[in-house]
Amino acid sequence: MNPEEFRLFYNQTIHPELMRLDKQRLRMLRLVSFSAILMLGVGGLVFALSEFLFAALACLPFMGYIAMVATRIRRFTDDFKPRVVRLVLDFIDDGPLFGDLKYDAKRKIPFEKFMKSHLFITRPAVYDGEDFIEGRIGDVEFEMSELKVEEFSRVRQRLDSVFRGVFLRAKFKHPLKGSVLVVPRAKLPYLSETLKVFVRHGGQLMDNFIKNPTFRAMYITYAHRNTKVTDLVTEELMSFILNYRKNKGEVCLSISGENCYMGIWNEKDILEPNILQSNVSFELVREFYDDIYMALYVVQALDRAH
Repeated sequence: MNPEEFRLFYNQTIHPELMRLDKQRLRMLRLVSFSAILMLGVGGLVFALSEFLFAALACLPFMGYIAMVATRIRRFTDDFKPRVVRLVLDFIDDGPLFGDLKYDAKRKIPFEKFMKSHLFITRPAVYDGEDFIEGRIGDVEFEMSELKVEEFSRVRQRLDSVFRGVFLRAKFKHPLKGSVLVVPRAKLPYLSETLKVFVRHGGQLMDNFIKNPTFRAMYITYAHRNTKVTDLVTEELMSFILNYRKNKGEVCLSISGENCYMGIWNEKDILEPNILQSNVSFELVREFYDDIYMALYVVQALDRAH
């Protein structure tokens, strides 16, 4: 999964598809413009007519037309992301270690698996997600999706964000020895319960074993006794996470036995099309690719370390 190769793939495969989709978008805009003019005309007719019944009957065909336009817009927005995502996944699963990647636009990581990660101790009022991807890298099975998790605020009458971004679970063929929890210091006020539960089950602060001072300043590391932290949180992994954090956002990580869980914060709606402007943009697609690349790179790095 080489970023430069992805740029070439984008130019040859994704860009032409985006151009086709943009032609659809322009046709829809013309249809919407015509609908707006028609709506003004019908509105003027209704205003001019004193007979309410006749005016209402005159509006019925117009209302059916508006519903048809709305359906076409919704179909475009629903189809845009899956078509682009499948092309991105075609690029990724061409790699020699990858099995076929499966994609379901409406599925999400099951709530039970999200809670089993112990990364977020919460009773969410909102647990929404989409863009479920599952597959295999070598002997490692993985599944991931976008998630939006919110809970009722304890101090205000509102919903507080628990997590929003990409969440991944990977299952190793051979269990890793020990348990490790890595969380960003910037998120500690929201993850204090996570640390308490981990410590309650035998976790200990392991920052002294983290030799990278920049990583130690940005992330706090806990592990169970007898866990070889440096064998799992390697210099390669720390450098990659720091680079991603600098350019994109925060990451948290939990490793326990055969399971690895990772949360990648991203507040944006990734790859959501804009009806009013062109979606032919490498950066739009690259952002989605980067989040997948980040998650799968970490899985590969852990598998190599193991």
